[in-house]
Formats: sequence, C-alpha cells, structure tokens
Amino acid sequence: MNPSILKIAFAIMLAVFTSLKGEAQCTYKNTAFQGNEFLTYNLYYNWKFVWVKAGTASMSTVQTVYHGKQAYRASLTTRVLKKVEEMFMLRDTLLSYTTTDLAPLYFRKGAREGKRYTVDEVFYSYQGGKSHTRQQRRHGDGTVSRESHTSSTCLYDMLSIFLRSRSFDTTGWKTGHTLNFSIADGKGITPAQLRYGGKENIKADNGKKYRCLKLSYYEKEKGKMTEIVRFYVTDDQNHVPIRLDMFLRFGSAKAYLVNMKGTRNPITSVVK
Repeated sequence: MNPSILKIAFAIMLAVFTSLKGEAQCTYKNTAFQGNEFLTYNLYYNWKFVWVKAGTASMSTVQTVYHGKQAYRASLTTRVLKKVEEMFMLRDTLLSYTTTDLAPLYFRKGAREGKRYTVDEVFYSYQGGKSHTRQQRRHGDGTVSRESHTSSTCLYDMLSIFLRSRSFDTTGWKTGHTLNFSIADGKGITPAQLRYGGKENIKADNGKKYRCLKLSYYEKEKGKMTEIVRFYVTDDQNHVPIRLDMFLRFGSAKAYLVNMKGTRNPITSVVK
C-alpha cells in the first residue's frame, strides 16, 4: 500500500478518535427519563403581593434523530393567559438536542419577556478533545450578533444542564453542595452554579404531595452569582420537577406540576 495512503488513513482515524473523545468527555449516563416523557404545569405570577393564575407550561422529552444520529429532543414552552398579558408577557420556547448520553448538540431559545424579544441559538461540536460552540442572537429589530468559543471543559445550555442534572446521584450531598459549570446562550459564555438546598415536601397541582430535593440555579450577573430558578424535584430516580420558582426581570413566577406521563422509573417520593 502506498505510504501516503496510510498516512491519510491514519490522519482520518486520528481525527475521528479525537472528535469522539471530545464528545465522550461531555457525556453522562441517563438514569432519570426515557424518550416519551411529558410534563405539564400551571403558571402563577406574583401581582402586587398576590399570586394569580397566569398560564401554563409544558415540557416534553422524546427520542429522535439529529443529523443522522439517535438523540433526545427536549422542549419547554410557557404561555400566558390573555387576561394577564397586560400585567406581564412571558412567552418562552426552549429547544435542546443532546446525544442519548446527554452531550449537548443544539439549543434554541425564543423569548418574549415584556417588550423584549430575542432568539438565541447554540451549535455544539467536539474536536481535539475540546468543546466548540457557534452562537448567535437575533434581536427584535432583526439584527444578529454572532460569536464562537472553544473550551477544554464541557459547555451547556439551560436545558441540557437540566437534563443532565436529573441523573445526578445526590447521595451524601449536604445543604450548600455546589456544582460549577459554564452556560452558553446567544450572547456568550456565563459562569453558572447548581446549589443543593436540602429536602422539602411540596404539594403539586395534581393534589399530591411529594418529597423533593431543592436545587437552585445561579448565573453570574454584574459580577455576582444571582439565583435564576429554584426547582424542587422528586426525591426518587426520576427527579421530576414538581415546582419551579422563577426570578424574572420584572417580578417572580411559580410553576406547579399538573400531570406527568411516561416517567421512566416508579414514583416513590409521594408523601402519604
């Protein structure tokens, strides 16, 4: 065989290996959900110190194909009732593709919060043992800002880190336990944290009460870590979100579980 052909073949094999190595370092074993899980929520907004029913939210995770490979597609959609749109506007649609072992592939967030409207996209790739992102933000006036990043550590978006966190083994965690990671969106890379806050019983809007783990998601804003979402997930293998407390630019909102369908494991966290 021609030595030059051997060199080319070796180079191709090396490129494939390093690409897989980069992706593999960002994978994680999924133990929490399967490919046909559907969750629905009621949304409440704090209006002049009174919590009012504001709308609904739904989250689905299905198994699909992304660029010819098996993948998970997770989507989260929030909708506000027309009668409360005058108080605040919150129409978010989040979409995330990951490999079946939870390495991020693509993220999109369309957000209308008050008068502000943006569409973020993040495209992930893995070469040379590193994570690479292409990011863009489309603004309400039609302009688009773009950037790219390369990191020796894994990069995530709001939805892919949530999917991964559902499979965390919290055995031995104590209140205050903190995980650090980096979050990508359309405007850049942001330092973020997940903090464990202990256990608490939470009543859902389906009339049941669940023993939950309290987790808080923080992002770095104006030089300090700021709590963005506090969520309570079932203290069992599913880690289904039962309640979410959202700290918005213009107030606060809560989401309570109404229904869960297609959970992977038995729900053992119901409080009798």
